[in-house]
Amino acid sequence: MKSSRYQCVELNDGHFIPVLGFGTAIPSEVPYSKAKEMTEIAIDAGFRHFDSAPVYGTEAHVGEAIRTKIADGTVRREDIFYTSKPDEKNLPTEEHGKVIFDTVDLCETWEAMEKCKDAGLTKSIGVSNFNRRQLEMILNKPGLKYKPVCNQVECHIYLNQRKLLDFCKSKDIVLVAYSALGSHREKHWVDPNSPVLLDDPVLASMAKKYKQTPALIALRYQLQRGVVVLAKSLNEKRIKENIQVFEFQLTSEDMKVLDGLDRNLRYLTFTIFFGHPNFPFSDEY
Repeated sequence: MKSSRYQCVELNDGHFIPVLGFGTAIPSEVPYSKAKEMTEIAIDAGFRHFDSAPVYGTEAHVGEAIRTKIADGTVRREDIFYTSKPDEKNLPTEEHGKVIFDTVDLCETWEAMEKCKDAGLTKSIGVSNFNRRQLEMILNKPGLKYKPVCNQVECHIYLNQRKLLDFCKSKDIVLVAYSALGSHREKHWVDPNSPVLLDDPVLASMAKKYKQTPALIALRYQLQRGVVVLAKSLNEKRIKENIQVFEFQLTSEDMKVLDGLDRNLRYLTFTIFFGHPNFPFSDEY
């Protein structure tokens, strides 16, 4: 089996990010400690890119799992790419870094983040849920020291983010896709009447054609578009299946078919923040 750590793209600061990542947010009804078990399974399966945030409540457990796997020789620190997303009131400190490692690989806030990079608390800095206008505000910021290396956004077959992806590529910013398999487990945020992405009949038909799962088709679609994709699962069998995304390739014709499934459908609307001056989803992209 090919490991995701050998499938990387270069960021605009010279560092590399594995194209397949493991999401560590878990539903509120699941104990946070479950994140440790799932992270260890993911490492054993071949995942080397882990996406987390203080707000998830799982960072300590994810960190413990990674340190355990480093200690037993399964991985080295340099094999692991770890993303955290502190907010403006919870910026990385030396103590924060030591929850996981001495440094994190990617932090996704701005302003003070340039100072964090200079201080060696993070290797790279990027953003999350930024639209084109907000990205341009950073890129045009007087005295900008570092460009964002990535923009992490909801992106899946029903919301393929084509215009935002093209813009990010034009600025050498990597698009990172969360909720790439849909997001029905997030009960507090998702409309229960929204369609289940993995039940899509076109995905089912294509999965049968390639002898793969619908989830693998959805993940492979993103990789072939040049998107770094996060796969999240609490199921050991599916975690091990998802790493097999490197073992097949979709034809250009099938990629076009999947492009045609776009509905501009956003599962995570964050309507609680609607009306905020920086609410990102009011713009076209």
